[in-house]
Amino acid sequence: MEPSKVCDKIVEWTKERMKKTRAKGGLFGLSGGVDSSVIAALCQRALGNNTLALIMPCHSDPLDVKYAIGIAEKFGIEAKEICLDAIYDTFIQILPAGGRLACANVKSRIRMTTLYYFANSLNYLVVGTGNKSEITVGYFTKYGDGAADISPLGGLLKTEVLELAKYLGVPEKIINRAPSAGLWPGQTDEAEMGITYRELDEVIQFLEGKIKVKLSEEKIKKVKVLMQNSQHKRESPPVFKF
Repeated sequence: MEPSKVCDKIVEWTKERMKKTRAKGGLFGLSGGVDSSVIAALCQRALGNNTLALIMPCHSDPLDVKYAIGIAEKFGIEAKEICLDAIYDTFIQILPAGGRLACANVKSRIRMTTLYYFANSLNYLVVGTGNKSEITVGYFTKYGDGAADISPLGGLLKTEVLELAKYLGVPEKIINRAPSAGLWPGQTDEAEMGITYRELDEVIQFLEGKIKVKLSEEKIKKVKVLMQNSQHKRESPPVFKF
């Protein structure tokens, strides 16, 4: 489907979700990456002035903040910058020593706590920034960036998000930037997953029967394992019943 039609459908869907839940608007975390930049543009179209972007650096790359501020200005969105360094430091200090991933996930969960604080105060919905590629293989923090009230990009593969970004006018420097969750210095999504987004999207489409091409059995197996190991992230907690 053409990016323009995808854009129109997402905007209309977002408006409908807001009306159905009687929310006054929507807010999201603006990281300076392509996914949140696309959400910024879509929310501006769907919600206008009832949109709030939270820029939440937590020992982050200064460039992330610079790009996030630039996106908010470009699309005319209200943005608040809230530095979470001190909160994170205090939290880590009172906990026993943990591994790198455990500490990194704290950042994501502190950000989501912040988003819901504002959402509850304003009667806004938290708009998720995750895409279908990440959701499919569980590349998100459970109860962190994976938590949201609505997920406008949840049905779009990463490569489709990139096409939408171009249509919406997201700057090339953001589109071409190596995707990163900013969990630690030098961290990139593709290096952590062990597969590029383009390869991942091809495998997902292959498994869904949407394309018939010869793909690496190793890549297919890898994606299947990622999907299986992360199934719990996409489901509600199992409930014991008598």
